[in-house]
Amino acid sequence: MSKLYLVPTPIGNLEDMTFRAIRVLKEVDVILAEDTRTSGKLLKHFEINTQMYSHHMHNEHKTIDGLISKLQGGETIALISDAGTPAISDPGFLLTRACVAAGIDVECLPGATAFVPALVNSGLPNDKFVFEGFLPVKKGRQTRLKILAEETRTMIFYESPHKLIKTLKNFATFFGEERSVSVSRELSKLHEETVRGTAIEVLQHFEKKPPKGEIVIIVGGYK
Repeated sequence: MSKLYLVPTPIGNLEDMTFRAIRVLKEVDVILAEDTRTSGKLLKHFEINTQMYSHHMHNEHKTIDGLISKLQGGETIALISDAGTPAISDPGFLLTRACVAAGIDVECLPGATAFVPALVNSGLPNDKFVFEGFLPVKKGRQTRLKILAEETRTMIFYESPHKLIKTLKNFATFFGEERSVSVSRELSKLHEETVRGTAIEVLQHFEKKPPKGEIVIIVGGYK
């Protein structure tokens, strides 16, 4: 029976791969991967020999019709991203939406995603939160920051290492230097680190110690 599986993969530590994820990836007809080179190492480690094809932000618009046809023809497909859960700041939404519209069964397996451990680690309120992902790089950035300055829920952001300083400066400017911030990087990896403090304190830390690795920023809501 045709089905699209959204399969989370480890964000760093390979031991976070679930038994079920391994089984599904072995059983499906095709695996769609954000980067076949990155995912190839994962599949080799777990002895998964399923045929793999590229599915990323640059080609997903062009390939969706063909993938829907394959699924309607009875194939089972698993979608994985380089790390974490597909469609969370990664490809996956467009194909999922197309499957839902076409009446094709979709199943997302539970598993690794970076923002949950970062949120829990932060020590900031997690009963209500908003996931913002990556801020706009240029157009609309200041407008978004002005809106978020009055957001009362805890906020979650993804950021790259070379843009972290700029983003922390933005937070200090738009949210205030005393706003609570927690930055987690390299989650589940050897050099995992979480730095907590005010916006200005965390900024000063990373100005002295340039960050490396994947980064999640948690910001306390407006009080």
